[in-house]
Amino acid sequence: MTPGAACLSRQGRDLVMDGVSLKALAAQYGTPLYVYSQQAMQTALRSYQQGLSGRSHLLCYAMKANSSLAVLQTFAQAGCGFDIVSVGELERVLAVGGDPAKVVFSGVGKTRAEMRRALAVGVSCFNVESEGELEVLSQVAVDSGHTARVSLRVNPDVDAGTHPYISTGLKDNKFGIAHDQALRVYQKAASLPGLQVTGIDCHIGSQIVEVSPYLDALDRLLELVEAVETSGIALDHLDLGGGLGITYTDESPPEPCDFVKQLLRRLDERGHGHRKLYLEPGRSLVGNAGVLITEVLYLKPGPKNFCIVDAAMNDLVRPAMYEAWMGIEPCVQRDAPPQVWDVVGPVCESGDWLGRSRALAVEAGDHLAVLSAGAYGMAMASNYNSRPRAAEVMIHDGQATLIRERETTADLFALERMMAR
Repeated sequence: MTPGAACLSRQGRDLVMDGVSLKALAAQYGTPLYVYSQQAMQTALRSYQQGLSGRSHLLCYAMKANSSLAVLQTFAQAGCGFDIVSVGELERVLAVGGDPAKVVFSGVGKTRAEMRRALAVGVSCFNVESEGELEVLSQVAVDSGHTARVSLRVNPDVDAGTHPYISTGLKDNKFGIAHDQALRVYQKAASLPGLQVTGIDCHIGSQIVEVSPYLDALDRLLELVEAVETSGIALDHLDLGGGLGITYTDESPPEPCDFVKQLLRRLDERGHGHRKLYLEPGRSLVGNAGVLITEVLYLKPGPKNFCIVDAAMNDLVRPAMYEAWMGIEPCVQRDAPPQVWDVVGPVCESGDWLGRSRALAVEAGDHLAVLSAGAYGMAMASNYNSRPRAAEVMIHDGQATLIRERETTADLFALERMMAR
């Protein structure tokens, strides 16, 4: 079994999640099918909570990783806040009973309408990423009669050593305010009406499996905190974002509890242990809690062997977009020697693949599970090639619950209109 998939095991030849057969779920709900372990999500969350116990903090789930309502409900009921990047995500939080006072609004392109809605419901903080955004937020806050609590997202120019598409903390990335401009922008923020400066924020990337880049970013951030406060601007909280990685193959990320304790130790060493710490984990809470089940449609042997399945890049885009390696396991093991296959989908793109050069004993009609698919799977799914999106199931207390119905082809064009003849 691929490391990190703690919610998965074998009962005889059957692959099960928290004791529930994935083959049986495929038969009941069809494929492609996302299946999640609520217990695995709760276990990952508790590790963060244990590390932060006794310290002033706000733990916000970065919901871009997986914004399905039942997933959000799981974290809201556990007392989590939420890190959002759109008004659509805000409305999802409100729909599951999440507390808007525990919401931080991130993202480089907030619109005026999004700002107005977030101010009306009372989000905790806006993580502001440019001077232009700061000026617009000031105008919107004044016009609406609200005060916007703001934190500036500072780009610390720290290399997190991840794929360039998910690196966010380098000076060449679109995110944040340059470190050498931040003090001046803080002074500007403090002078604008309708704004209340409350903190400082950074986020250096995603799928980070070492603590050292975070400690480097924290040191850079604390230098700036001291300069900002020397200028007379108080900062109540420090936001280190998210990005802690998970195990897809042989990665060895720290446990969230140990990761948090190292950050807190550095804060104490630098004399900043009194500050409220914000963290925004996403992938590390849900990534290893989910799988994508797909049926083998055809086997196409040749100079290269292709295993053609009914899931595609529209269902799971990470391999096509990032060349991401994700474990693939048969839902029922066959007593036969494996062969090497490229596992590919039906979409009309050569980039439509889920796994290359995988040793599998497989036949048409079998089911495969793509592992560690709980993050950036369903959240990034599309209808490319007019393909309906998958259904989703949550396993909780040993029971399976359908949390998203499978789209129909009628759903695909329900909002479209033909022109009059």
